[in-house]
Amino acid sequence: MLPNALATLAAIAALAGASPLRAEAPAVDDVQAPVVEQPGSDRRTVEVPGSARAARSGATQVYAYVDESGQVHFAKDDSDPRFKLFLRDPGEYKFKGGRDYRVRLPWAEEEAKLRAAEEQARIDRALAALPFHQHVSAAARQFKVDIALVHAVIATESAYNPAAVSDKGAIGLMQVMPGTGVRYGVREKDLRDPARNIRAGTKYLADLLVMFEGDVELALAGYNAGEQAVERFGRTIPPFAETRAYVPRVLQNWRKLRSIAM
Repeated sequence: MLPNALATLAAIAALAGASPLRAEAPAVDDVQAPVVEQPGSDRRTVEVPGSARAARSGATQVYAYVDESGQVHFAKDDSDPRFKLFLRDPGEYKFKGGRDYRVRLPWAEEEAKLRAAEEQARIDRALAALPFHQHVSAAARQFKVDIALVHAVIATESAYNPAAVSDKGAIGLMQVMPGTGVRYGVREKDLRDPARNIRAGTKYLADLLVMFEGDVELALAGYNAGEQAVERFGRTIPPFAETRAYVPRVLQNWRKLRSIAM
Protein backbone atom coordinates (compact mmCIF):
# COMPACT_ATOMS: atom_id res chain seq x y z
CA MET A 1 0.00 0.00 0.00
CA LEU A 2 1.29 3.50 -0.73
CA PRO A 3 2.30 5.30 2.48
CA ASN A 4 0.11 8.30 3.22
CA ALA A 5 -1.43 7.74 -0.18
CA LEU A 6 -3.74 10.74 -0.23
CA ALA A 7 -0.93 13.06 0.77
CA THR A 8 1.27 11.50 -1.89
CA LEU A 9 -1.36 12.09 -4.58
CA ALA A 10 -1.72 15.70 -3.50
CA ALA A 11 2.04 16.16 -3.45
CA ILE A 12 2.42 14.77 -6.96
CA ALA A 13 -0.32 17.09 -8.23
CA ALA A 14 1.48 20.01 -6.63
CA LEU A 15 4.81 18.98 -8.10
CA ALA A 16 3.15 18.85 -11.51
CA GLY A 17 2.31 22.54 -11.06
CA ALA A 18 -1.38 21.87 -11.45
CA SER A 19 -4.61 22.87 -9.78
CA PRO A 20 -7.56 20.45 -9.86
CA LEU A 21 -9.31 21.83 -12.91
CA ARG A 22 -12.25 19.92 -14.31
CA ALA A 23 -11.70 18.20 -17.64
CA GLU A 24 -13.95 19.15 -20.53
CA ALA A 25 -15.18 15.61 -21.11
CA PRO A 26 -17.95 14.09 -18.97
CA ALA A 27 -17.02 11.86 -16.06
CA VAL A 28 -16.59 8.12 -16.42
CA ASP A 29 -16.67 5.29 -13.91
CA ASP A 30 -13.50 5.24 -11.89
CA VAL A 31 -10.96 2.50 -12.45
CA GLN A 32 -9.21 0.54 -9.72
CA ALA A 33 -5.54 -0.27 -9.93
CA PRO A 34 -3.28 -2.41 -7.76
CA VAL A 35 -0.07 -1.06 -6.31
CA VAL A 36 2.85 -3.29 -7.31
CA GLU A 37 5.92 -3.54 -5.11
CA GLN A 38 9.08 -4.13 -7.16
CA PRO A 39 11.39 -6.55 -5.30
CA GLY A 40 14.78 -5.17 -4.35
CA SER A 41 13.79 -1.61 -5.26
CA ASP A 42 12.27 1.49 -3.73
CA ARG A 43 10.09 1.77 -6.82
CA ARG A 44 6.37 1.18 -6.54
CA THR A 45 4.27 1.10 -9.67
CA VAL A 46 0.56 1.68 -9.96
CA GLU A 47 -0.63 -0.47 -12.83
CA VAL A 48 -3.84 0.79 -14.43
CA PRO A 49 -5.89 -1.96 -16.13
CA GLY A 50 -6.88 -1.86 -19.76
CA SER A 51 -10.44 -0.79 -18.98
CA ALA A 52 -9.03 2.61 -18.09
CA ARG A 53 -8.79 3.31 -21.81
CA ALA A 54 -12.31 4.64 -21.58
CA ALA A 55 -10.96 7.55 -19.58
CA ARG A 56 -8.72 8.61 -22.44
CA SER A 57 -11.04 10.44 -24.85
CA GLY A 58 -10.97 14.19 -24.48
CA ALA A 59 -9.03 14.16 -21.21
CA THR A 60 -5.69 15.80 -20.59
CA GLN A 61 -5.75 15.22 -16.83
CA VAL A 62 -5.92 12.14 -14.66
CA TYR A 63 -7.62 12.20 -11.25
CA ALA A 64 -7.17 9.67 -8.48
CA TYR A 65 -8.02 8.77 -4.91
CA VAL A 66 -7.14 5.95 -2.53
CA ASP A 67 -9.95 4.26 -0.63
CA GLU A 68 -9.81 2.93 2.94
CA SER A 69 -8.55 -0.46 1.77
CA GLY A 70 -5.63 1.14 -0.07
CA GLN A 71 -7.10 0.58 -3.54
CA VAL A 72 -6.13 3.28 -6.04
CA HIS A 73 -8.95 4.64 -8.25
CA PHE A 74 -8.60 6.71 -11.41
CA ALA A 75 -11.01 8.91 -13.39
CA LYS A 76 -10.71 11.58 -16.01
CA ASP A 77 -12.35 14.42 -14.10
CA ASP A 78 -13.05 15.53 -10.53
CA SER A 79 -16.85 15.41 -10.59
CA ASP A 80 -16.51 13.13 -7.56
CA PRO A 81 -14.93 15.32 -4.85
CA ARG A 82 -12.87 12.39 -3.59
CA PHE A 83 -10.73 12.58 -6.73
CA LYS A 84 -7.72 14.89 -6.83
CA LEU A 85 -5.59 15.82 -9.82
CA PHE A 86 -2.87 13.23 -10.18
CA LEU A 87 -1.33 13.87 -13.62
CA ARG A 88 -1.83 16.71 -16.04
CA ASP A 89 -0.63 14.66 -19.01
CA PRO A 90 -1.23 10.88 -19.03
CA GLY A 91 2.07 9.09 -19.13
CA GLU A 92 4.85 8.05 -16.86
CA TYR A 93 5.53 10.40 -13.97
CA LYS A 94 8.54 10.18 -11.74
CA PHE A 95 7.89 11.44 -8.23
CA LYS A 96 10.57 13.97 -7.25
CA GLY A 97 10.94 12.74 -3.68
CA GLY A 98 13.10 10.25 -1.91
CA ARG A 99 11.26 7.31 -3.44
CA ASP A 100 10.46 6.66 -7.06
CA TYR A 101 6.72 6.33 -7.71
CA ARG A 102 5.63 5.76 -11.30
CA VAL A 103 2.18 5.57 -12.77
CA ARG A 104 1.89 3.69 -16.04
CA LEU A 105 -1.36 4.41 -17.80
CA PRO A 106 -2.26 1.99 -20.61
CA TRP A 107 -2.90 4.65 -23.22
CA ALA A 108 0.33 6.57 -22.59
CA GLU A 109 2.53 4.27 -24.65
CA GLU A 110 0.01 4.30 -27.50
CA GLU A 111 -0.15 8.09 -27.51
CA ALA A 112 3.64 8.38 -27.38
CA LYS A 113 3.92 6.07 -30.38
CA LEU A 114 1.25 8.07 -32.21
CA ARG A 115 3.04 11.36 -31.53
CA ALA A 116 6.35 9.87 -32.67
CA ALA A 117 4.76 8.53 -35.86
CA GLU A 118 3.18 11.91 -36.61
CA GLU A 119 6.51 13.65 -36.04
CA GLN A 120 8.33 11.23 -38.33
CA ALA A 121 5.68 11.72 -41.02
CA ARG A 122 6.18 15.49 -40.78
CA ILE A 123 9.97 15.11 -41.01
CA ASP A 124 9.57 12.66 -43.89
CA ARG A 125 7.58 15.21 -45.90
CA ALA A 126 9.93 18.08 -45.06
CA LEU A 127 13.05 16.17 -46.12
CA ALA A 128 11.57 14.53 -49.21
CA ALA A 129 13.66 16.68 -51.57
CA LEU A 130 16.98 15.48 -50.14
CA PRO A 131 19.06 13.01 -52.20
CA PHE A 132 18.27 9.32 -51.74
CA HIS A 133 15.39 10.20 -49.44
CA GLN A 134 13.24 7.31 -50.59
CA HIS A 135 15.88 4.83 -49.44
CA VAL A 136 16.55 6.74 -46.23
CA SER A 137 12.86 6.87 -45.36
CA ALA A 138 12.33 3.16 -46.03
CA ALA A 139 15.33 2.09 -43.94
CA ALA A 140 14.61 4.52 -41.10
CA ARG A 141 11.03 3.34 -40.83
CA GLN A 142 11.99 -0.33 -41.02
CA PHE A 143 14.59 -0.06 -38.27
CA LYS A 144 12.81 2.65 -36.25
CA VAL A 145 15.50 5.30 -36.48
CA ASP A 146 14.81 9.02 -36.80
CA ILE A 147 14.79 9.89 -40.50
CA ALA A 148 16.63 13.15 -39.95
CA LEU A 149 19.35 11.34 -37.99
CA VAL A 150 20.05 8.99 -40.90
CA HIS A 151 20.28 11.95 -43.25
CA ALA A 152 22.61 13.69 -40.79
CA VAL A 153 24.94 10.68 -40.76
CA ILE A 154 24.98 10.54 -44.56
CA ALA A 155 25.65 14.28 -44.86
CA THR A 156 28.53 14.01 -42.40
CA GLU A 157 29.99 10.75 -43.66
CA SER A 158 29.93 11.23 -47.43
CA ALA A 159 28.15 14.48 -48.29
CA TYR A 160 25.73 12.26 -50.26
CA ASN A 161 28.45 10.83 -52.49
CA PRO A 162 27.60 7.13 -53.12
CA ALA A 163 31.08 6.52 -54.59
CA ALA A 164 32.93 7.81 -51.53
CA VAL A 165 35.62 5.53 -50.12
CA SER A 166 37.64 6.50 -47.05
CA ASP A 167 41.33 5.88 -46.38
CA LYS A 168 40.25 3.16 -43.95
CA GLY A 169 38.09 1.45 -46.57
CA ALA A 170 34.63 2.64 -45.52
CA ILE A 171 32.33 2.65 -48.53
CA GLY A 172 29.41 4.61 -49.88
CA LEU A 173 26.83 7.01 -48.54
CA MET A 174 26.98 5.89 -44.92
CA GLN A 175 30.66 4.89 -45.09
CA VAL A 176 30.00 1.30 -44.12
CA MET A 177 33.06 -0.84 -43.46
CA PRO A 178 33.12 -4.09 -45.47
CA GLY A 179 33.07 -6.15 -42.28
CA THR A 180 29.99 -4.29 -41.06
CA GLY A 181 28.34 -4.81 -44.41
CA VAL A 182 28.93 -8.57 -44.17
CA ARG A 183 27.41 -8.52 -40.68
CA TYR A 184 24.21 -7.18 -42.20
CA GLY A 185 24.23 -9.35 -45.28
CA VAL A 186 25.71 -6.88 -47.78
CA ARG A 187 28.80 -7.84 -49.75
CA GLU A 188 31.58 -5.31 -50.21
CA LYS A 189 30.84 -4.75 -53.90
CA ASP A 190 27.18 -4.10 -53.09
CA LEU A 191 27.96 -1.35 -50.58
CA ARG A 192 28.25 1.03 -53.51
CA ASP A 193 24.54 0.55 -54.14
CA PRO A 194 22.74 3.41 -52.34
CA ALA A 195 19.77 1.37 -51.17
CA ARG A 196 21.86 -1.48 -49.75
CA ASN A 197 24.40 0.87 -48.22
CA ILE A 198 21.71 2.91 -46.49
CA ARG A 199 19.94 -0.20 -45.27
CA ALA A 200 23.13 -1.67 -43.76
CA GLY A 201 24.22 1.64 -42.23
CA THR A 202 20.80 2.35 -40.75
CA LYS A 203 20.51 -1.14 -39.27
CA TYR A 204 23.93 -0.71 -37.69
CA LEU A 205 22.91 2.66 -36.28
CA ALA A 206 19.67 1.15 -34.95
CA ASP A 207 21.58 -1.64 -33.22
CA LEU A 208 23.95 0.89 -31.66
CA LEU A 209 21.02 2.91 -30.34
CA VAL A 210 19.65 -0.23 -28.72
CA MET A 211 23.06 -1.20 -27.35
CA PHE A 212 23.56 2.22 -25.78
CA GLU A 213 19.97 2.52 -24.55
CA GLY A 214 18.94 5.35 -26.84
CA ASP A 215 21.98 7.53 -26.14
CA VAL A 216 22.47 9.17 -29.54
CA GLU A 217 25.92 10.53 -28.74
CA LEU A 218 27.26 7.11 -27.75
CA ALA A 219 25.59 5.48 -30.75
CA LEU A 220 27.26 7.97 -33.07
CA ALA A 221 30.58 7.47 -31.31
CA GLY A 222 30.17 3.74 -31.85
CA TYR A 223 29.31 4.30 -35.49
CA ASN A 224 32.54 6.22 -35.96
CA ALA A 225 34.97 4.41 -33.69
CA GLY A 226 33.28 1.06 -33.22
CA GLU A 227 31.11 -0.09 -30.35
CA GLN A 228 34.07 -1.88 -28.74
CA ALA A 229 35.89 1.43 -28.34
CA VAL A 230 32.89 3.00 -26.59
CA GLU A 231 32.68 0.03 -24.23
CA ARG A 232 36.42 0.05 -23.63
CA PHE A 233 36.30 3.66 -22.45
CA GLY A 234 33.48 3.04 -20.01
CA ARG A 235 30.59 3.89 -22.30
CA THR A 236 31.87 7.37 -22.99
CA ILE A 237 32.90 9.01 -26.24
CA PRO A 238 36.40 7.64 -26.93
CA PRO A 239 39.23 10.20 -26.68
CA PHE A 240 39.94 10.09 -30.40
CA ALA A 241 40.15 13.45 -32.13
CA GLU A 242 38.18 12.20 -35.12
CA THR A 243 35.36 10.81 -32.99
CA ARG A 244 35.27 13.86 -30.71
CA ALA A 245 34.82 16.04 -33.80
CA TYR A 246 32.46 13.64 -35.58
CA VAL A 247 29.76 13.37 -32.95
CA PRO A 248 29.07 17.14 -32.65
CA ARG A 249 29.05 17.50 -36.44
CA VAL A 250 26.38 14.85 -36.84
CA LEU A 251 24.34 16.30 -33.97
CA GLN A 252 24.54 19.76 -35.53
CA ASN A 253 23.37 18.43 -38.89
CA TRP A 254 20.61 16.48 -37.15
CA ARG A 255 19.33 19.59 -35.37
CA LYS A 256 19.37 21.57 -38.60
CA LEU A 257 17.46 18.89 -40.49
CA ARG A 258 14.88 18.48 -37.74
CA SER A 259 14.39 22.25 -37.58
CA ILE A 260 13.27 22.18 -41.20
CA ALA A 261 10.27 20.10 -40.23
CA MET A 262 9.32 22.12 -37.16
